Amino acid sequence: MNFQRLIVERRGPVGWIINNRPERLNAYDALMRSEFPRAWAELNADPAVRVIVHTGNGRAFQVGADVGDLDGDGVRQFQDTLRTLDLKLTGWHCNVDKPVITAVNGVCAGGGLHWVADADVVIAASDASFVDPHVSIGQVSALETIALMRKMPAEAVLRMALVGSHERLSAQRAYELGMISQVVDPPDKLRDAAQELAEKIARNSPAAMRATKRALWGALEYGLTDACREGAKHLTSMWGHADQNEGPLAFAEKRTPNWQPLEPDS
Repeated sequence: MNFQRLIVERRGPVGWIINNRPERLNAYDALMRSEFPRAWAELNADPAVRVIVHTGNGRAFQVGADVGDLDGDGVRQFQDTLRTLDLKLTGWHCNVDKPVITAVNGVCAGGGLHWVADADVVIAASDASFVDPHVSIGQVSALETIALMRKMPAEAVLRMALVGSHERLSAQRAYELGMISQVVDPPDKLRDAAQELAEKIARNSPAAMRATKRALWGALEYGLTDACREGAKHLTSMWGHADQNEGPLAFAEKRTPNWQPLEPDS
């Protein structure tokens, strides 16, 4: 597919989505919003891709919606997606069942936090920073920060949301709070680190990872007992799958497992 605001690449078993509007700090306009679901779908459907990494070109990862695009029809279309929760921005929004890594380069602001909240794993360059300016420009901080409260302390999210543009989280502080799991230094090694991590993940059973991802993300929608019941369904969904025999056999034979390609949902 052709993309104007994104770059979609493949590096071995790893698919890459790269925000490519550096002159606007990768702020998303209507065109970029329309490209995200196509990019996620393309890589999710590619059997050669086992892990997807999302990052940005330039000095910012993402700074949210381009306010210059939010006038007339643009703002009405954007409001409609918010009212219906039909955002289609992140892998989680687009029902991507492969592991997703967000690699934050530079500034991540406002709506850019969607991809931090919704990724399976987040790493960041040591010079990355995080800020939520919504209330400082008279807007409500809600969807991104609600999602972030699933993965880090509530007070840390509330502080970021209420202090607004007057304070930024450094990469190190984000790591301490559990927002991200790795700080990469020097910053120019971020993509190498993301590729290395993705290749580690890609060595595992695609089917088992899909079931695991569904079980763990699904747990956030339930109380403990119901989450465990749902998790058991995903666990037993792998019974009889060829990978369950291949894994122990490859371990015993001291070789790399020959995993089955990820089958589409029935």
